[in-house]
Amino acid sequence: MLERLNSESLPHLPKDVELPAYDRSRLTPGIVHLGIGAFHRAHQAAVTDLAMAASGDLSWGIVGISLRSSATRDALAPQDGLYALALRDAGPDGQAREQLRVIGSVLRVVVAEEDPNAALERIAYPQTRIVSLTVTEKGYSHEPSTGYLRWDDPDIAHDLEHPDRPRSAIGMLVYGLALRRERSLPPVTLLSCDNLHANGDTLRSLVLAFALRVDVGLTAWIDKNCTFPNSMVDRIVPGTREEDRSRVARRLGVEDAWPVVGEPYLNWVIEDKFAAGRPAWDVAGGATFVRNAAPYERLKLRMVNGPHSAFAYLGAMLGLRTNSEAAATPALRRYVDDMMRLEIAPTLRGVPESGLDEYRQRFLMRVANPALPHLTRQIAMDGSQKVPQRLLAAIRDRLRRGDDFSRLALAVAAWLHYLRGCDELGNAYSIQDPLAGALAKLLARADVAATASAPSQAAHRRAMVLAGFRPVFGDLGRKPAFVEALALQLERLRALGVLGALEALERDAVQPEPVA
Repeated sequence: MLERLNSESLPHLPKDVELPAYDRSRLTPGIVHLGIGAFHRAHQAAVTDLAMAASGDLSWGIVGISLRSSATRDALAPQDGLYALALRDAGPDGQAREQLRVIGSVLRVVVAEEDPNAALERIAYPQTRIVSLTVTEKGYSHEPSTGYLRWDDPDIAHDLEHPDRPRSAIGMLVYGLALRRERSLPPVTLLSCDNLHANGDTLRSLVLAFALRVDVGLTAWIDKNCTFPNSMVDRIVPGTREEDRSRVARRLGVEDAWPVVGEPYLNWVIEDKFAAGRPAWDVAGGATFVRNAAPYERLKLRMVNGPHSAFAYLGAMLGLRTNSEAAATPALRRYVDDMMRLEIAPTLRGVPESGLDEYRQRFLMRVANPALPHLTRQIAMDGSQKVPQRLLAAIRDRLRRGDDFSRLALAVAAWLHYLRGCDELGNAYSIQDPLAGALAKLLARADVAATASAPSQAAHRRAMVLAGFRPVFGDLGRKPAFVEALALQLERLRALGVLGALEALERDAVQPEPVA
């Protein structure tokens, strides 16, 4: 049996494995991170590791808070917080290449469900200067179409009644900040690193809304003492597989219970609004500080996340396992390329066309990386939380200008089609979504409405019911052009399948213009 990766085994790792370039015994905690999953460990924690090595400032060690699962804590505790980051791509010969780094920035992990007080105390720790989050879109307990806090969310309702044992990220933050206020501690920065529109502004409004229900004075204190920078994060990080663990162990010569795997590409743009200092993330080459992150966030959500979801939903319906397989399917790649070039890029005013073209081509290369299998069903999770900012925002812009959005409409229809829970090969799968129950009832209502309609009206009636689901679509259900476009693409997916719908879309694109 292999020895475990830890502080003692660290000096004996192979020479081609990059190690933390600083004395970890001098590391002190300065960052608390909620949601210490694979993405954080492959992105922010990795950049923090490089920043401390480059600057020599070792006061930015990370204490992770896992809101529910103990898996990350159980894996990393025997390893002194150490883990391997495997960056994978394909060489010119098509063979996989892998670069291994051991990340040393994580000091420990606290499981909030086991000991909520310990988690609150970490937020209220005097040396904590940044509280960051990667809790995914659903972790914000808000309604995607409006951005408002969902007071009927079970965790939010629980946290209002039980301030000593919060379960939601928002409740955890507010009660942790309440302790800081009580103890007259210095201000902190709350840094969202999730794929949300205006993620810092969104987090601020949710925290203040919850705090207002707790204590008006606390709301004023947070507003005065805390900052909420907007940020954009970008790196493809699929879930770690057993074969990844085995391969990394062979390379290291020791066992790593939970390595993380990612692509070499990384991007991080952050508004430089920090209440109590920050690591030298920019010195390490991993982050860019700006006054306004909105253009970068809009670019990434629309030109990376939206196409990523389109590949995932359509690929999953074809029975494709990974997004790289979807990107290798010619009809799918042409469709996504056209959607980005013809419908999404024109909504990104202010970005030079040459820059958008390069961005689009780089994304298509990234998603096609065969050395990084990213499961379509993993990407397809939580669509109700993702679709509004990834696809619907661009559709709203196209609608306002009277522009065609048929390709974007197909991507939205693909999500709704995916919710049926069965692909075109007959394989069933479960729907992973915080609104799964409501969505199942919605689909049933839509089918009933379609069945009760005349055959010529069935598709329209189905689309009207689906588009009327306000938590996702907001007022789009009252836009006839959107309903008609959605009805057409839904019916094509139902009648023709994915490849048939893509073929029909291509035929639409080459129809001659009507003669005046």
